[in-house]
Amino acid sequence: MTPNGSCAPSSRTYLETWPLSGMMPLETETAMQPINLNAKLAQFATHWDPHVVADYNDNDVMVVKFQGEFPFHLHEDTDDFFLVLDGEMVMDIEDQSHAVKAGELFVVPKGITHRPRADQECKVLLIEPKGVPNTGDPATAAPKPRI
Repeated sequence: MTPNGSCAPSSRTYLETWPLSGMMPLETETAMQPINLNAKLAQFATHWDPHVVADYNDNDVMVVKFQGEFPFHLHEDTDDFFLVLDGEMVMDIEDQSHAVKAGELFVVPKGITHRPRADQECKVLLIEPKGVPNTGDPATAAPKPRI
């Protein structure tokens, strides 16, 4: 409600009303931008090479391209989140296989041995707690560069 009692929206922006200095902290302002996932995916051509595109609480939000088979592995302490953006992947879990198509997500519960694979290139968004190795083993994990 405005001082004159109307419910008209304010002409001031969120940044103009930020407490104290009148400006949002730089790291917050930088984080509050749209992220074009297609543009991020276009920055690399490698497979099984996750790239961090954003932070979410204590998690890394990453994009990755799958093609071929990833090794069977597990994560003892965390679930594994996969959202297929483009293409199709298969998630092998012990004695089952699940097709996961664009627009679908798959969560592997912690402690479950699994393997993602894709016959053709597949683009995927991953969310993992910071510092979690993509193979479940720091000795064999891929680095996670930020783009």
